[in-house]
Amino acid sequence: MNLNRKDVKKIRGLILFTAVVILALIKFDLLWEAFVFCIQIVKPFILGAAIAFVINLPMRFFENKFFSGEKAKPKTKRVLDKLKRPVSMVMSYVVVLLVIALVMITVIPQIAATIKVLAKEIPVFLENTINYLEVMLAANPEVVGYLSSIEIPQIDWQKTIQDIFGFLQNGMGNVLTSTFSVASNIASGAVNFFIAVVFSVYVLSQKEKLGNQFSRVIKAYTKPSVYEWCMKVAGLLYRNFSNFITGQCTEAVILGAMFIVVMAIFRFPFAIMIGVLIAFTALIPVVGAFIGCFIGAFLILVDSPTKALGFLILFLILQQVEGNLIYPHVVGNSVGLPSMWVLAAVTIGGSLMGVVGMLIFIPLLSTVYLLLKEDVNQRNNQKDGKDREKGKEVKTTVKNKSEGE
Repeated sequence: MNLNRKDVKKIRGLILFTAVVILALIKFDLLWEAFVFCIQIVKPFILGAAIAFVINLPMRFFENKFFSGEKAKPKTKRVLDKLKRPVSMVMSYVVVLLVIALVMITVIPQIAATIKVLAKEIPVFLENTINYLEVMLAANPEVVGYLSSIEIPQIDWQKTIQDIFGFLQNGMGNVLTSTFSVASNIASGAVNFFIAVVFSVYVLSQKEKLGNQFSRVIKAYTKPSVYEWCMKVAGLLYRNFSNFITGQCTEAVILGAMFIVVMAIFRFPFAIMIGVLIAFTALIPVVGAFIGCFIGAFLILVDSPTKALGFLILFLILQQVEGNLIYPHVVGNSVGLPSMWVLAAVTIGGSLMGVVGMLIFIPLLSTVYLLLKEDVNQRNNQKDGKDREKGKEVKTTVKNKSEGE
């Protein structure tokens, strides 16, 4: 059998690919450790890129609304062009920090106050429970007889005390080790966050240049068809992530405002605090609002169990209104993903990466869904066109035969 150079090159590539796959399967644990190690190294830069992407949304709004300079004089336009990027960037960071500070100032003090109330109420509750049990036992002597008949195992207190002292002696070293470990993790996290913020500033200040460099690198090392496909996928990812974040934030604000207004009308306690909390947690798709509902119901339960039940009913009603009327119009098909696949994306992303996975997987799955949908439609159209051509050829052949006869 004669083989040309192309066939030999393909066979060599196939053998090399097979060897690499087998080696990766054999040494999968080492490869996974190396992958995790690399992710830990570049983690601040990934976080910085994510911060830059989020900050870019309000920054782009400020640039277009306040620094467009379309009707300004040439000299004024040059000044606006110089100030546009730094001022818009600072305004965007300030807005995001103010939103986070608003949530913390509104929610955290109230939760702390609720915990203090619970600390006072729990002993009273236990005392009332004990008094109730004493009254119940006094009124039911058969219960006292049954309890006295139960054999209570004898406890070796000397051995128990020795075990406790031994645990404390051995556990102090573990406690100190854990303390140092937690402190080092906090310090490392603070350093990584600082690096991420600085990196996000660099990315935002030079985003056009970085985008151009990325495009030129892909164009230089790939075929034109691959380059066009990469640019198309990058554009879809950017559009889906932008639409998802913008729509999710808008929907969260509307939902929080609805809760504040309705709770104020029906005189529920902590209306502003619970509305802000639900708006903040609603940024997490599907399950976020329920987290806010659980915390809100817990806070109201301390004040009034009846109102807590009413709040749960109110939440279910507003959640239905928001899910069926507001969400489809505000977020709607902004990411082009049916609700069934949204639930699948949230479930898979949450299982793999937690809350971050919930936020990332919806736009990612939306991009894959749109690309697959476009490819399926294109292939079906091509097949339909070929079928129509074959049908025309068959009709022409039959017509020619009939005319010949």
